[in-house]
Amino acid sequence: MRRRALRCLAAAVVLLALTGCGSTERRARADSSARTPKRQAAHAPVVMFLGDSYTTGKLGQEPEQTYAAETARLLGWQVILGGYRRTGFIAKGQVGKDFARLFADQLSWRPAPDLVIVSGGHNDRRYPAQDVGEAARRLLDTVRQRWGSTRLLLIGPMWGGGDPPEEVMAIRDSMAQAAAEMKVPFIDPLQEQWITGDRKKGTGNAPEYILSDGTHPTAAGARHIAERLAADLRKLKLTKP
Repeated sequence: MRRRALRCLAAAVVLLALTGCGSTERRARADSSARTPKRQAAHAPVVMFLGDSYTTGKLGQEPEQTYAAETARLLGWQVILGGYRRTGFIAKGQVGKDFARLFADQLSWRPAPDLVIVSGGHNDRRYPAQDVGEAARRLLDTVRQRWGSTRLLLIGPMWGGGDPPEEVMAIRDSMAQAAAEMKVPFIDPLQEQWITGDRKKGTGNAPEYILSDGTHPTAAGARHIAERLAADLRKLKLTKP
């Protein structure tokens, strides 16, 4: 009888020990899980800009100082800047390449981004506005065929003052028509008067936002353009494409 009682007692002790270990392990795992922060997958939109010196920087300017880089910082984008100074939809600049060629060489071979922003027209003012619009249409179609799910945005010409010449306004109109036909959102810095007045005359915001060359933005001007662009992107629901 005594031996049976001892065996029962020993079995109970073993069972209690096993149960206790299991409970301790479960508690340890639970405590460990509670202490370990959950990793949340974050995806910063990948956005490509294609443009002229406003977008990539004038001679001697670092690309990260441009309005495109400022916009990316403002909205938390991963940005890729494509293009080159003095280029356009037709204008080939010193590199001998227009936007279509620059897209092919600099951007098209990369993985599909979330958004492509094409900005230009300023350097195309020596060409017929209709031809510029047709070149913009072809470029948008090329990008769309390359990346079917990527969203597109077209930005019209920028100017260093509030009184752009007629040929620039005509290019703006032709670009707007091309964007409408392609069903691509269009942002118009001239109509929205991002830059106003005249730097030399000391009027409007140009003295603060435009350099002495009368064309390119200052550091404050780049931030101003970025803020205006970001406001338009919010209206278009394109800040998180």
